[in-house]
Amino acid sequence: MRNRGLIALLIVLVLCLFGGCMGCSTYNSLIGQQEGVNEAWGNVETAYQRRADLIPNLVSTVQAAGDFEQETLAMVTEARARATGVTLSADDLSDPERLSAFQAAQSQLGGALGRLLVVSENYPQLRATEAFRDLQAQLEGTENRINTARTRYNEAVRRYNTAIRSMPAALFAGMFGHAPRAAFEAEQGAETAPRVDFSS
Repeated sequence: MRNRGLIALLIVLVLCLFGGCMGCSTYNSLIGQQEGVNEAWGNVETAYQRRADLIPNLVSTVQAAGDFEQETLAMVTEARARATGVTLSADDLSDPERLSAFQAAQSQLGGALGRLLVVSENYPQLRATEAFRDLQAQLEGTENRINTARTRYNEAVRRYNTAIRSMPAALFAGMFGHAPRAAFEAEQGAETAPRVDFSS
């Protein structure tokens, strides 16, 4: 009788030890995934900051080139101010509305830059300046970096969201305060290819 009690106690202890080890392992894994999302988000912010830092140089170069549409330059400057005014911390990544507002501000800035580069095509002396060509190449590279950073962020979010919804992590995720993170989504109308028209 006494041996059975001892065996039952050992079984309970082994199960508790196994559950504790599994919980610790799951917790550590989720923390690693969460930090991966935070790191990927930091890279997105860095890419956007690089673009924001380049814009004053681009505007100065364009203004220095002389005769240019001031309305377009003002639009780029205002869009930059709006984009840098909308901030999003790693803690806000579980709120799709905050991410959407951040994405909308960055999209407005991207659109303003696109308009600036298109309008610049009407100014041959501007296109010919080495500084403008260099900045244009830098902006193109920056947009590629932003796209890459956003893609990597979405991959990290997918891994994290999958991890917290999979068993056995799903049993511990809520207990440890792990909530799903929001991913970047395509802008409305992105499925339609842009129309290029050189007729004007």
